Formats: sequence, structure tokens, C-alpha cells
Amino acid sequence: MNKYIHYTKILTLEEFNRKMKEGFHHFERYVFKNIDFTKANEDLAITSFTDCVFLECVMDDKMPSQFVNNCLVLPVMNVPFDLYRKELYNAESLYDGYICGNSPTLSDCYDQKVYSHFIYTGKHASDPTISLARTLHDYSISNAVNEFMKNYDEKQVVAIMGGHGLSRSDDMFRNIAILSKILTENNYLMISGGGPGAMEATHFGAWMAGRTEKELDNALDILRTAPTFTDDKWIETAFYIMQDYPQTYNFKSLSIPTWLYGHEPSTPFATHIAKYFENSIREDALLTLAYGGIIYSPGSAGTLQEIFQEAVQDHYLSFGYASPMIFLGKHFWTEEMPIYPLLEKLVQLGKYKNLLLSITDNYDEILDTITNFRNDTNTK
Repeated sequence: MNKYIHYTKILTLEEFNRKMKEGFHHFERYVFKNIDFTKANEDLAITSFTDCVFLECVMDDKMPSQFVNNCLVLPVMNVPFDLYRKELYNAESLYDGYICGNSPTLSDCYDQKVYSHFIYTGKHASDPTISLARTLHDYSISNAVNEFMKNYDEKQVVAIMGGHGLSRSDDMFRNIAILSKILTENNYLMISGGGPGAMEATHFGAWMAGRTEKELDNALDILRTAPTFTDDKWIETAFYIMQDYPQTYNFKSLSIPTWLYGHEPSTPFATHIAKYFENSIREDALLTLAYGGIIYSPGSAGTLQEIFQEAVQDHYLSFGYASPMIFLGKHFWTEEMPIYPLLEKLVQLGKYKNLLLSITDNYDEILDTITNFRNDTNTK
């Protein structure tokens, strides 16, 4: 028997009134969202509710407590974000209020309003209502991610990790973009932490999938006029590229940023954005979703954290099997940041088991590694 009880959602007053008109006067295990029950067309005094959830609803005084048995009522909260989002963010919703070419409007957009509220009320809010509001928001985002992921086989999902400080002018930025473009064109869903640097390169490459390499380079020339996220026109140039090269090929990518690092803007190139308050939830989601493998481009502290967190998941086969850990940049990962030899040594000593390690500078080798893994029936 399924231990999880199904709840039916009613999201509009019209839908509720239609149910009532049909003679439906007992609701059991329903979720109501943003409904003003004072405007209901039928008599609520003859209506009962059992084991229902009311999210930001206006309750009518005809709904006495004896009619609301074992129900959860969560009131409207005075916060600048939607507690119960039904879908993931995108560039339009996250940057709602920003007018491309008008830099002052950036501070008034939705993303910055939420970040300002996050800082003002504390990264660890002392007000329990604020903490609850953030938790409900993140819960809704996780639900939206789960719905989105139903469109993909889990081994289609590939992540690219790397430093947020990577300049658009750096050769590695283009390398990551080309790699992401190739993988997207080969029917992989690219995901990243959603910030600048290597993360932006991932989604820029996915955005340019289906276009020529020359078009990508032309777009990159424009991005390079604002090479880092500290440049005033970093966001502006991205929006210009999105206007000049609209997403007409139906290629998608998923970014998973956090307001904990809200001083780093989220890349608008991701078609779907799952932005969280809690970084721990965000990091876990990012690593867990990438069943198809993780590509590590050069990075520092954050990337190192993700390497060892993924190694632990693979060691214990936490989700049934280990996924490829691919290191992009032989010189960096063996000389500048010699993590790869360390991991090899730890595997030889038996400290890590099940790790699928590889290191390369070649796009075709990465594609072959990921494709062979996807086709491996032993890990299905």
C-alpha cells in the first residue's frame, strides 16, 4: 500500500464554485491555494472540510471550526516572494521589473527585492514566520523541480561545476560553452549552480544549442564587453544575447542558484531556474539530480566541496549507482589543484570505492564517457 496520501489541488475560486454547484459539499484531502472563500457562490455553512490544507486563503466566518477537522491553515505572510510557486523561475520572472538597458531598474527587480529582504531579515532569520515562509518557498521549488524532471530520464541529466569568477574572456569559458552546447544537442539536460563564471558558460552554451559555432562566437564577443559579474553590463549583455538569439529550438537547461550568494547574479540563460534560500538543499539537489554525470571545470572552494560531496554519494551508492566524475582540464586538476591524483590514491587505498573517475581536455572523450554510461544497462 502506498503510504503517501494523495491530495487534490484547487487553485482558483472558479474551480471551487464549480465543485459546489455540482453539489460537492464535503472536501477531504484537498489543497486550496489563494482562494477568497468570502466570495464563494454557495452556502459554506453546509460544507465540511476534513484533512485539508489552506494556503494563503481568506477564510469565511461561515466556516466554523467544527467544519474544519484536522486541517492546516497557513495564512498570508508579508514577504516579497511567492510561498507556493507552481512553477520554476525563468529570466522573465526572476528579473521581473528589470528593463534591459536601464541599469537602475535592476535593483528593483524581483530577484533583488527578495535578496534585500533576505539580508534585512537575516540569513538565518530570527523571526519564525520568515523562516517558515522561506521553507514553504523552497518546498514549492523542490516540487516544481520534481515535476520538471518527469520529462527526462535521470541519466540524461549532466551537471557542470566550476568557479564563479571565471571571466567570459577566458578560453575555459568558451570551452565550457562549446561542451554544453554539444551535450545539449545530444539530448542531455545541462544543470549548474546557476551563477556567473563556469555556471553561466554552461547555460550560455545550452542556450546556443542548435546554432552554429560562429553564432556562439559572435554572441560571446558581445558578452566579453562585460567579462565578469562585477561589471555593470553583465546582466544587460546577457539579455541582449537572448533577444538577438531567441530560444527557438526548444532546448532547455536547469540552473539551481541560491540567495545565500545573492551578491552573485543568477544567469538568465537558464530556461528554468530553481532558486533556493537554503544553500544546503540547493547543493544536495544539484548533485543528486546529475545522475548522468558531473563535469568539473577549474574552480576553488565551492567546486572542491562538490567534488568530495559527490564522492561520498558515489562511494556509498546512495542513489543506487555511481555516476561519472569527469575532470575537465588535465593541467589544472593534476598540477594547479592536484585533486585528481589524490582521488586516484584514495581509490587505490580503498578509502573510496565505486568512483568512476576520468580526466580529459577533449570534448569527444567527455561525450563518449557520458553516452557509454547512459547506455550501460548495469546502472539502470
